[in-house]
Amino acid sequence: MGGLVRGTRLQMGFILFKKSLRVLLWLILGGWTYAKAETVVVVSAADQKMALVEDGVVRGKFSVSTSRFGLGDNYGSYATPTGWLKVAEKIGGEAKEGAVFKERRATGEVLPVNAQGRDPIVTRILWLKGMEPQNQNSYRRCIYIHGTPEERLLGQPVSWGCIRMASKDVVTLFERIGVGTRVEISAKSIRKAVRELGQETRLALGSRRED
Repeated sequence: MGGLVRGTRLQMGFILFKKSLRVLLWLILGGWTYAKAETVVVVSAADQKMALVEDGVVRGKFSVSTSRFGLGDNYGSYATPTGWLKVAEKIGGEAKEGAVFKERRATGEVLPVNAQGRDPIVTRILWLKGMEPQNQNSYRRCIYIHGTPEERLLGQPVSWGCIRMASKDVVTLFERIGVGTRVEISAKSIRKAVRELGQETRLALGSRRED
């Protein structure tokens, strides 16, 4: 009888060990990858497009407008910076679509799409901060991703340095990303920028697993 009990306990112990081993393997191989997966925003000045990339998969594409003065980060240039930035602040989460902002505060005015003769910041503001020397002035230059009433001009470089989006699109983006989300602004095509991002992610994961 005693031998039977000991045998049963050993069998149960072996089953628990196998389950624990499976969980451990999942954490090492699958769980780590999931924990390290992130949401990234990619902006192409060449195509005037934005891609929302979640867990390495493009979940959304939007038309945008970058600067009419080209790319750069010098004070007074009104250019759009390039490289890696991050979302430093999110402003206007409860505002209506078309709500006008001045100095990052809602004025109470709400504009319709393509309001004639008007070009303020509307709907939402995602304030960007540079992560590299080439875009270190971005936060102090007040470079935003924001809504624009001039939606008919999206797809063309017409901004004064910021990245403009349609109101409905910037609301979607605002809801999908948080403070700290990385944003890459590239002179390359959206397809090439997203492809290179995927390659970098795979290399990073492979390097981490080898460690």
